Amino acid sequence: MTKKKARALVLFSGGLDSTLAVKVLEKQNIEVVALSFVSYFFDDTKAKISAEKNNLNLRSVNFADMHCEVVKNPKRGYGKAMNPCIDCHLLMIREAGKIMREEGFDFVATGEILGQRPMSQNLNALNLIAKESGLEGRLLRPLSAKLLEETEVEKQGLVDREQLLDISGRSRQRQFELVKELNVEYYPSPGGGCMLTEIEFGKKLKKLLQTIKKPTASDFALLQVGRIFWAGDTRILVGRNSEENEKLKKIKEENDVLVELQDFMGPITLVRGIVTDEILAEAKKITASYSKHTKEMDYKKLNFKII
Repeated sequence: MTKKKARALVLFSGGLDSTLAVKVLEKQNIEVVALSFVSYFFDDTKAKISAEKNNLNLRSVNFADMHCEVVKNPKRGYGKAMNPCIDCHLLMIREAGKIMREEGFDFVATGEILGQRPMSQNLNALNLIAKESGLEGRLLRPLSAKLLEETEVEKQGLVDREQLLDISGRSRQRQFELVKELNVEYYPSPGGGCMLTEIEFGKKLKKLLQTIKKPTASDFALLQVGRIFWAGDTRILVGRNSEENEKLKKIKEENDVLVELQDFMGPITLVRGIVTDEILAEAKKITASYSKHTKEMDYKKLNFKII
């Protein structure tokens, strides 16, 4: 009787560790689908590039609204910025577990490495995620598996534990060695990707969540564009360059107002919220102050295009 070919879902960011996790499993002739999650705060751009260059089967899942609720009220708090890493990762694994059960996959795997991140990848955190995700015994960390308790998928012979690894800590020397051993064609430089880990972005997000009860995808997109000024519950956003000016035009919604200098080169300013005469005057003043041609001029004597 032919042995059943195991099927696995691997959480995939496109980075080196998740790519290696896929390769370690594929080496055992396991059918792997790389699973990338898309939120308001990170996308699958890096994952798509990495999957294509390394010939991996990638699926993207948008869980933006669910993730936003976790970001608003994380059970285990934030990191240095507005990054609820443990709760975020737990949500991803729970959603992967749903797909696993619905589509007959045998287990879920990640590229986590014991001790690489002191807050979210210590032994207690890894065990907590396995337990609370409902995937105890079905959640595998191929890169550190030999340092962790044996899972059910290993006991059942779906995965050969002897071919798994025992990497720990923050050094990446072993991973770089595996790049050659496993014929990894491409991996991006580490870091970046999630805006929630950025201190300045976190400050803007915190203000938004405190001020706007039900922010939309467009509201989150505006956090990434221009200088932001608040006038009560109304936002005044000023483009910093031509690229951001174009983005503000594209993001504009029906009730938003665009302010632009008519006779001089300068920024585009978007106003979102209740637009009173006072707020519109403030938007004009700010717009003029960020044009090198008009920053010393009285904005009241300038002509503005209001859209």
